[in-house]
Order: sequence, then C-alpha cells, then structure tokens
Amino acid sequence: MPNDVPYVDCGDSVCIIGGGPGGLCMARALKRQGLDYQQFERHSDFGGVWDLENPGTPMYESAHFISSRDLSGFLDYPMPKHFPDYPSNRQILEYLRSFALAFGLYDKVRFNTAVERVDKDEDGRWIVTLSNGERRRYRALVCATGCNWDPNMPEIKGHFSGEIRHSVTYRRPEEFKGKRVMIIGAGNSGADIACDAAANADKALISLRRGYHFIPKHIFGLPADEVGEKGPQLPMWLTRLLFGGILRLVNGNLTRFGLPKPDHKLFESHPLLNSQLLHHLQHGDIQVRPDVSHYEGDQVVFKDGSRETLDLVLYATGYKWSCRYATDYFEWKGGRPQMYLSIFSRQHHNLFGIGYLETNSSAYKLFDNEAHLIACYLADQLQRPLMAREFEGLIQHDEPDLSGGIQFVKSQRHEVYLEVHALKKHMQRLRHRMGWSDLSEGYFAPVRQQPGYVAVPLSRAS
Repeated sequence: MPNDVPYVDCGDSVCIIGGGPGGLCMARALKRQGLDYQQFERHSDFGGVWDLENPGTPMYESAHFISSRDLSGFLDYPMPKHFPDYPSNRQILEYLRSFALAFGLYDKVRFNTAVERVDKDEDGRWIVTLSNGERRRYRALVCATGCNWDPNMPEIKGHFSGEIRHSVTYRRPEEFKGKRVMIIGAGNSGADIACDAAANADKALISLRRGYHFIPKHIFGLPADEVGEKGPQLPMWLTRLLFGGILRLVNGNLTRFGLPKPDHKLFESHPLLNSQLLHHLQHGDIQVRPDVSHYEGDQVVFKDGSRETLDLVLYATGYKWSCRYATDYFEWKGGRPQMYLSIFSRQHHNLFGIGYLETNSSAYKLFDNEAHLIACYLADQLQRPLMAREFEGLIQHDEPDLSGGIQFVKSQRHEVYLEVHALKKHMQRLRHRMGWSDLSEGYFAPVRQQPGYVAVPLSRAS
C-alpha cells in the first residue's frame, strides 16, 4: 500500500497485535498503568491458538495444558478448582475469555481485523496497516501473535505415494481410523498425537531423531511441576540428581521400549511431560522407529536400513518463528528474534514481543511478568523520561546469564531458551532498580470489573 495513504493519528496510544494469552496480559498491564491502547485480533474472539475455530491454529481436540492448573493461571485470576489438574483445550479457551470479561478487556479490541504490515515513520512511530485498508499511527507496538503459526516441514528425499501432512492440519483421532500412521517428532504435541494414533490407527509408529527424558504428569500423586516448583530451590546439579533418581525409579530404562537414550542431561532440553506414550509403548500399541532416510513409493526407509509401508506420515516438527507483518524490524538469529530478555527490541525502543522465548515453565504468569515490564517502561517514557533512558541503556548493554547453570542443547530451538527462575530473579532486580511495582497478589485488583470466576459459554457472541 502506498505510504501516502492518510492515517489516523492515535497519539500516545499503544498497539497490541494478537488476542491470545500474551495479548490479554499486555492489555491488562497497560490498563493497570492507565495507558491508552488499541488491540487487534484477526479472529472473531479472544483465545489465539486455543480456539479450534481459529484458522491455522495448531490445536487438536485431545490437547490438554502441559502445565498444571494451580501453577498456570494468570496473577489475580487463578484457574477454577473445578478444572482438572491438566485442563483441556476447551477449558483453557473458556478461561481466557473469562479472564477478558473479568478485567473488561473486550472494550478496546477490534476482532476480525488483521494487521497486514507495520512501518516506522520519520518520527519513530508505527504506522499500522489493517486488513480493511485503514492505517493508524501509534507510539509503540507490542507483537503478541505467538510463534506457532508457520509450520516447519523438513525436506526428506524421495517420493511418498501416501499422505504427508503437518500436525497443524490435525484435529481429531478419527483421522487415523483404518490407516497405518507414523508421527515424526516427539515434542509434547507430537507425543500427544502419537497417543491418538496408538489408540485409533491400524498401525502406529513414532520416528525419533533423538532421545528425550520423560517426566510423568504426576509424581507422588501431585502434578509434576508442583513437585518441582513448591519444593526447596536447590542447585541444578542436586535437582538433576534427585529428579533423575525419581525418574529412574518410576520409568526404569526406557531404551527397552525402543526409545533412544537421551544425548543430553535432564533439563538441558525440554523434557517430555507425558505418561500416556509410555503406556502405549508398554502395551505395543505404538512402536519407535529411528530418523527417516528417504521415501520409496508407499514405503518409508529409515536410517538404520529398515522400512515400513504406511498410509500417512504426520510431521510434528514444530513451527518456524515468524512475525510477518514486522519481520524486517527484528534481528533474527537461528530463526529466533534477538531481544533483551526476549522482550525488548534493542534497535527500536518502542517495539516489544511477548511469548518469543522457550523456557522450563508455565507460560501465563511469565507473560504477566513480560507485560508488566513493558507497561512500566512505556509509562516511564511519558512520566519519568530520565528513568526511561536509564532502562534504554540496559536494553542496549545488559547481557545477563539466564541459563540458571544449565548447558542447553546447541540447536535452533534453544537460541532463546531461558531458565525461568533465573529470568524471574533478573526481572525482580530490574523492577527494584527502576522503582517499578512488584507483581504480587492483588496488584491487578484495581482494574478488575467482575468478582469471582466468570464462566463463559464458548458459543457466546463477541
């Protein structure tokens, strides 16, 4: 679109792109600071990837939250006790929309409105072009569209006469009925989908390039993340020793089920939080195969020379991180945007991202922390410019070690991998240094509009 098309000047308002969990956190944080904002969501309601009706979502019917209920809720809005330990995707969607109602976040969002592109003008402000052709000018831009929308499809030699799909197209277990199926990849979604295949396909396989550490969803009758989080914070070597011992007692030697031995220590990569896949392996409902070499007609040939005749190969091989409307304004390395704390652009002091990181933690309280830092900094730009300039110096030069003493696996996925306790401690130090409020229970009470948990029928009109 030509740059001479007129735009609406929105003054000191902030633009939030995306209506998923990160965008909701950002809206609430700005509201708490008394800052004006406008939010855009291309779909018809809040929810992001958790809405099965959202075009392009990677969600599937059997998906459940990977972290537990009591550790996963937003600050000042816990998940209700009638939710199970690991809520379903429909319950998470209900929770997100309930959160939006409770804090009055429907007031400043425009649904069914995509952002096509952003441009920075000569004054350093952002001109946002919307899908209806409208252009609007903002002082700051928060990208909260997430990183699970652009499927990663590895290239494998040969031709396969069966069906090849990415897991982003998968929705329900019935798709596997009457088929010989193989899942490639064993991230948490790949493991989930492999369990659906194990229970429904005529034959089910899972192809693994590397070994993983399996953590059961419950340890001693409690959600595994509660055991890890509520216990004493120990040095990483001791945490590894204790957790590793528990896993050896609970799981035994998993190579006897055909699983490759992990080539990394526990917590050096994201472990698999999954109990069902081991169940299906133990009962022969699914078998493990090595990495794929190539295709020959209806056969998959593996790197050990073995082969299988299959009908469907489903790639659970993750997603390319992208931000198509603002790609050129981020610095990319290994397919990951390079930002201070994975939040603040080092090149543009009014460009931010929420959710552009990998970490060993539940996401929502972390999103709260990210959004709070952004909102405090944006408030300082208007109210305490000297402090804002001090923080800009940190954005440029602060290089904290956020590994928590872990030597993460050297891979593209781990380019921005952080240890959550190290990250939260650094965020706390920043808040104290800058004179920003701590995030504690009750902080968001002043902007809450409805008490209690607001149950929302998923069919409600936006």
